[in-house]
Amino acid sequence: MRNTIEKALQKQKEKESKSKFIEPKAPNDAAPVLRQEPVLTTPSATLSSSLEPFNIDLQRLSENGHIALLGERKQINEEYREIKRKLLANAFGALAKTINNPNIIMVTSSRPSEGKTFTATNLALSIASEQDKTVLLVDADVLKPNVLNTLGLERRKGLMEYLTGDVSDISEVLYPTNIDKLKIIPAGKSHHLSTEMLASHKMHETVDEFANRYPDRVVIFDTPPLIGINESAILANFAGQAVVVVEEGKAKISDIKMSVERLNPEMAIGFVVNKSVHHDTDGSGYYGYYYAERKV
Repeated sequence: MRNTIEKALQKQKEKESKSKFIEPKAPNDAAPVLRQEPVLTTPSATLSSSLEPFNIDLQRLSENGHIALLGERKQINEEYREIKRKLLANAFGALAKTINNPNIIMVTSSRPSEGKTFTATNLALSIASEQDKTVLLVDADVLKPNVLNTLGLERRKGLMEYLTGDVSDISEVLYPTNIDKLKIIPAGKSHHLSTEMLASHKMHETVDEFANRYPDRVVIFDTPPLIGINESAILANFAGQAVVVVEEGKAKISDIKMSVERLNPEMAIGFVVNKSVHHDTDGSGYYGYYYAERKV
């Protein structure tokens, strides 16, 4: 039996091969290649609506403070370039041999509202601009999902529908987007057994396939806050890297220490200081994003 991830890739290849638009390759670290909506020859009756691409409004994201992917230069673009370089080095460089699933990155925080989803989406957008990498963004905050809302997208079936068996194939919740190298799995419906579902063999098997099946793929999990939420500690056992988002002036040292204790000690752990106000030489201020890493 072919594995679920291989089926998903094959279905998307078949769909893309029927598009009348030929995609050029994007230069390294340049704006991602945007797809026109494909014209499919497959009869609509046989094509599941769940395979319709998400159309991300990049102009809206830029106006809301996200990184810009339409050509304009922004300080936040440079900051996320610096962050992703360290994550990619961990995932594909010399350190990768010492980490289990180094290309699986969980983005979390100690407490709610510190900016973890903002950070996760920006990292995914930035990595999607790489010439030789693809990125899968998974909303694993099944208690309070926010990825689709942050990106301005409508709700669809997602991870929980797959884990509960409401959909039989991961391809039914693995959505392409109008950004060539970015795919999204939403959180899906809420479920009273979400902890057990995320800890299941099915979830473990799926993450392993994400990690090992495609050598160029980075998987970013937007996970719940670490303190008081069991789901995050479970997901930490799957990921090779953790990005802990810390809001300057709000996060407590005791909370940060407690968060680290809930992570897998074998992980590479980095910290993004969010909403940090700095001043340029002309006296104007901006919000900065700084990345520091705890060596394993």
